[in-house]
Amino acid sequence: MHILLIHQAFAAINEPGGTRHHEIARYLVKQGHQVTIITSPVSYLTGHNTEINTRWVTRENSEPGITILRAYTYAALHRSFFHRVLSFFSFMFSSFFIGLGVKNVSVIWGTTPPIFQGWTAWLLARLKGVPLLFEVRDLWPAFAIAVGVLKNKTLIRMSEWLERFLYRHADEMVVNSPGFIAHVSQRGAKKITLIENGVDVSMFNLSVTGAEFRKTHHLENKFITLYAGAHGISNNLGVILESAAITLENPEIAYVFVGDGKEKNNLVEAAKSKQLTNILFLPSVPKMEMISVLAAADACIAILKPIDMYKTTYPNKVFDYMAAAKPVLLLIDGVIRQVVEEANCGKFVEPGDPQALADQIKIMHNDIENTKQLGKNGRVFVEQHFNRSHLAAKMENVFTCLLRSDEK
Repeated sequence: MHILLIHQAFAAINEPGGTRHHEIARYLVKQGHQVTIITSPVSYLTGHNTEINTRWVTRENSEPGITILRAYTYAALHRSFFHRVLSFFSFMFSSFFIGLGVKNVSVIWGTTPPIFQGWTAWLLARLKGVPLLFEVRDLWPAFAIAVGVLKNKTLIRMSEWLERFLYRHADEMVVNSPGFIAHVSQRGAKKITLIENGVDVSMFNLSVTGAEFRKTHHLENKFITLYAGAHGISNNLGVILESAAITLENPEIAYVFVGDGKEKNNLVEAAKSKQLTNILFLPSVPKMEMISVLAAADACIAILKPIDMYKTTYPNKVFDYMAAAKPVLLLIDGVIRQVVEEANCGKFVEPGDPQALADQIKIMHNDIENTKQLGKNGRVFVEQHFNRSHLAAKMENVFTCLLRSDEK
């Protein structure tokens, strides 16, 4: 089976960002399949172009069975929402024409966000006469509308029409959170399979201590509260800065931000203006290097803006935190709260409440043994319920069944 994935925000395991698709692709290759990925040379997390010279397409064959084709994409991803949309449209067209040249494809794997690349996946599937598996990783454009970044009525109508079109015309739908099922069903999806976000537990070696990370950044003897991931509008990271201001009087508590995004410069400037000497901002690191960062942490934060739409999500970072045996400070209500509470691997904090976050950090700092036990609980739970190898096998089965039904 030759699977063609269209995914502008794809991140390989040697790059910053969510690596779900690369991990699944590697599993599929081990089972004897071939995977071609059309993606962007512009990092969705950092906005940086990985290529020195802009080309129409760059081919990477870093490992047998996986071909990565980086398609020309307008590079000003983080300049403004308007420029972001230009980036989406540029990839939509370049990935289509490059996809036409990929031969002997068995199935097209489309994914959202961004929604516009879904058009590419659908059209390529129809022109090549192969089935389309369409995967929903978050509810775009609903999330963008709810958070206030998508306001143009014409673009909203166009995006919502395209969303319904893709849901109705996909041969198979996959969602990565149970909170998404009702939304996609109401908009026309028929065959829906839940393949949850999860984590490759084998990537998180618990024998790594994090001592070198602490030494490098002068964090010895600190209680490190870590946030790792995107620094965007949706992430509501100003709440963590306010919490840092509340705990500033306790010199043992430190906050570490690892990642990048449109709001990072604003956050750095805000921390400076408030003289928050207990905060350290670090750049994004590839997934393969995150284990040493997470090993150094005492507690890890997952946070989104307190809006109802975000109650449907299964954020990647929560599962990474659990795999690293770190307790989760969860400022997101909804389905992911159910996971954290069932696993007894962290504490729910009311979204948008910096005082509650500061209070919970103090509690964890003062009861380090219980804090460590919460982390251990998470590791056991994620191994049993959200292990990437099991989820990748489930994805392979969806592809296999899809091809069988298409042959009938």
